[in-house]
Amino acid sequence: MILRFTLEPADNTRLARVCGSLDAHLRDIEARLGVKLSRREAQFRVEGPKAAAERARSLLEALYERSRRPLAAETFELALVEAGADASDARSRRPEGGEGPLVLRTRRADLSARTPRQLQYLQQILAHDITFGLGPAGTGKTFLAVACAVDALERSSVQRIVLTRPAVEAGERLGFLPGDLTQKVDPYLRPLYDALYDLMGFDRVTKAFEKGQLEVAPLAFMRGRTLNHAFVILDEAQNTTPEQMKMFLTRIGFGSRCVVTGDTSQIDLPRGMTSGLVEAEQVLARVKGIAMTRFTSADVVRHPLVARIVEAYEARAKRAAKPEAKQA
Repeated sequence: MILRFTLEPADNTRLARVCGSLDAHLRDIEARLGVKLSRREAQFRVEGPKAAAERARSLLEALYERSRRPLAAETFELALVEAGADASDARSRRPEGGEGPLVLRTRRADLSARTPRQLQYLQQILAHDITFGLGPAGTGKTFLAVACAVDALERSSVQRIVLTRPAVEAGERLGFLPGDLTQKVDPYLRPLYDALYDLMGFDRVTKAFEKGQLEVAPLAFMRGRTLNHAFVILDEAQNTTPEQMKMFLTRIGFGSRCVVTGDTSQIDLPRGMTSGLVEAEQVLARVKGIAMTRFTSADVVRHPLVARIVEAYEARAKRAAKPEAKQA
């Protein structure tokens, strides 16, 4: 199919922002959507499958609409990710069994699912008491989970948010850290604080901590607790032991919702130790009331190089697994 269209009103500055330096943005769109793009000034020609060609046209028109101001690299990349996914599913954003659009109450008015799996993840969090989000870095597992937690708190669906993760270093041994308990564990929990600040704002987060609506704690402090009417997130769950994972999952009380996130390709436990997330994925796969979303490199919404890095490591892991399979 061949589509011809013109971006209006004519504006060379906006056109330059959309096309990028030496039409670099157009080449990226071609590679992502599998189409062939050519243009003469503001007149464009798109050649490719019907759905892909129409998606390329929609993307260029959307970018042109935004180009009244300079287009940040992040803005272009996120728009490209959305276009590369199933756009019709991403735009519907309807929760399972729901009638209206899925809207989360956070400070980020533009927050929405960028890929079909992100949409599925959000739907599962809303529909299940326990949800697992597994996949590589940059897929939005933690950020979307925190967004759902903030939304639940704003709607008074829960009374507090509890964020936790195991205090395990990424391949280093930092030794004893200075300061009181809070200062010792803060470095491990910093990504969770960052997500909260982004979604709620610094002042709102500070007030929520003072009121007891927010709690951030290492996993080691969860034993013996029962968490009622809370939204609980366990981040970096690949670094839990099977005993820790079982302990955490059995903390969930009435009126609570739990999200467990992790990347089984980045386990920092001592060699030979089983990951609690790997075991839970196998043991709980068919348990009613538990949902699992498995992200891939196609869901990465960071710098495009991150997706290619993830793909390279995944390919290497598959090659290494083949000789083992033959020997078995």
